[in-house]
Amino acid sequence: MDVSYKIPLLMTLLAGLSTVLGGFLTFFIKRTNLKALSVGLGFSAGVMIFLSFTEILKTSNEMLYAFFPVHSRWLVFLGFGLGVFVAFLIDYFLPEHIEEDLFCDQEKCTRQHKIRRAGILTAIAISVHNFPEGMATFFVSTQNLALGASVALAIAIHNIPEGIAVALPIYHATGKKGLAIWYTFLSGISEPIGAIIGLIALHYFLPQAAIGILFAGVAGIMVYISFDTLLPLSREYGDGHYSVFGIMSGIFFIWVSLLLMNQT
Repeated sequence: MDVSYKIPLLMTLLAGLSTVLGGFLTFFIKRTNLKALSVGLGFSAGVMIFLSFTEILKTSNEMLYAFFPVHSRWLVFLGFGLGVFVAFLIDYFLPEHIEEDLFCDQEKCTRQHKIRRAGILTAIAISVHNFPEGMATFFVSTQNLALGASVALAIAIHNIPEGIAVALPIYHATGKKGLAIWYTFLSGISEPIGAIIGLIALHYFLPQAAIGILFAGVAGIMVYISFDTLLPLSREYGDGHYSVFGIMSGIFFIWVSLLLMNQT
């Protein structure tokens, strides 16, 4: 394997397995203490939105300009739209909030069984969402390692509450910590699997021009996830001030980080 691919794969693995960290936090953090979660989700969204519009789309245009100097901006626009559409399809066919009544009859199903089923389906949903995130982290990291590290950090932060969302219902329903952690692992491992699929596509199938369009698609997926999932949850878990504080903290943090990295 090319040495330049090993670090992106490792970063994607660590970002994906941060869901396991969220699973462990379930055993120590009170469910009612959601202010930090609100700030963290806003922080992650701020980082991902800022990177998408200031760095990733710019890099996409630079890559496409070498092949299509006249139409590069339109191709970036097309790639971004395709990324948004892909993220929308994932949400449409596998919604995050599924009514419990769909799973089993109210009279025949115990509360513990229903809670456990909800946790399992949450794990499946998060696995599907994590797959394109893994590809996004890998593709960005192969082109710009510092930028990829920033994306991996943002994804790792928002994977922690995802791990909590998986582990909480399973742990409450079964009382088994090992089982809850196992499901967080299964939901997080799809991220490095997405990176491996990206590696195969990059190495064998994708021409250089297609990578530029894919970059724009990555930005579309990240922006959609931020507006559709991270920001609403941030406001749900805390009041507007905590959410806005997290967003602005993420923007300023990643902005300063990029300025410092560009000086070295």
